[in-house]
Amino acid sequence: MKCRFCNTELNRVFSDLGAAPPSNSFLSQSQLMQGEVYYPLKVFVCDQCFLVQLDEFKKSTEIFSEDYVYFSSVSTSWLAHSQAYVQKMREKLSLTAESLVIEIASNDGYLLQYVKEDGIKCLGIEPTASTAKAAREKGIDVLEAFFGTALATELKNTGKKADLLLGNNVLAHVPDINDFVEGLKIALKPTGTVTMEFPHLLKLGADGQFDTIYHEHFSYLSFSVVSKIFAAHGLTMYDVEEIPTHGGSLRIFAKHAANETIAVSDAVARLLEQECTVGMLTPTYYEGFQTKMEAIKNDFVEFLISQRRSSKKVAAYGAAAKGNTLLNFSGIRNDLIEFVVDRAESKQGKFLPGSRIPVVPEDVLKEQKPDFIVIFPWNIRDEVAKQLEYVRQWGGQFVTAVPRLAVSNSKKTTTSN
Repeated sequence: MKCRFCNTELNRVFSDLGAAPPSNSFLSQSQLMQGEVYYPLKVFVCDQCFLVQLDEFKKSTEIFSEDYVYFSSVSTSWLAHSQAYVQKMREKLSLTAESLVIEIASNDGYLLQYVKEDGIKCLGIEPTASTAKAAREKGIDVLEAFFGTALATELKNTGKKADLLLGNNVLAHVPDINDFVEGLKIALKPTGTVTMEFPHLLKLGADGQFDTIYHEHFSYLSFSVVSKIFAAHGLTMYDVEEIPTHGGSLRIFAKHAANETIAVSDAVARLLEQECTVGMLTPTYYEGFQTKMEAIKNDFVEFLISQRRSSKKVAAYGAAAKGNTLLNFSGIRNDLIEFVVDRAESKQGKFLPGSRIPVVPEDVLKEQKPDFIVIFPWNIRDEVAKQLEYVRQWGGQFVTAVPRLAVSNSKKTTTSN
């Protein structure tokens, strides 16, 4: 395998989670009698540019298929985050009714609905038919396609260049990152701004967030590496914000390198210096992550086995991709976690890939009254705990495994060492 940015041969392993089916390849009842294809989850780091990356074992066109099950609007905290973003960008970039906002990977219109409400022209680009349909039902114009230089050129030739070109949690999902970033340059107006949000590799490494590793995520990104990739395609970082989403993310702001009307914020140099100081531009930084994630896995498995021996009932909440990574790396099946609750109707009645744990609606939680509920999307733990506050009535407790095992009831939270 060669680096998807600089084409250097990759030899240094960052983490090895064995093999697993793609995290969003949910199974129907009839598919339970069939086999599943497992792909390696072995992540490498480039010794030349330090891009952390996973090979494209399963094509992105197959992963992001017409029956894609992830709908962004399910999370109320994510909707609030998106609405606040739109308000901030309207003010920061002086967006008007004549501006054009283009979102790449617009999903079900979770964000562009707020752009539309403000009377600003917008266009979504979304390859999955299921979510694109949901966005159109909100009155949002959507192109059902993958973004890259070819589509960007089509947009440019039809006069659709963006004042604001954004992508939330998509930069890590593209196998050809050079083609994608070159497309950003083509589709951006000369005075326009690109914003991208993505989980910060610094947080992944520090907190052992190995469950964010799955086949949809081809790259794991630091600010230093993203800055280098954008610069190679004529785009300059002019600002960056550290935000709490997904366990710690970055929101980057980029402009055409030739655009001198926008000053570069001091935040850019500060974050580059921070990453350099902790050693992210050295090979030694990427050593030891395997040991950290195996310790997290072992604590979680030991907890589940202990509850099983005590005849306690354990369920889970949130059929999230990160949960599937945790389950398959840990070898957990429905003997230890009986079912997982999810609010998304697109997932209910299906089974998690690999573990084959059934996905059920919330009513089952109230009927079964489990002793413990494992919250797989730990990044929205507070939102979920508030939503499920009623489990306290029967003494139910919440559990998260990452970044360390934590069990909480109405009085206290205990964590493993």
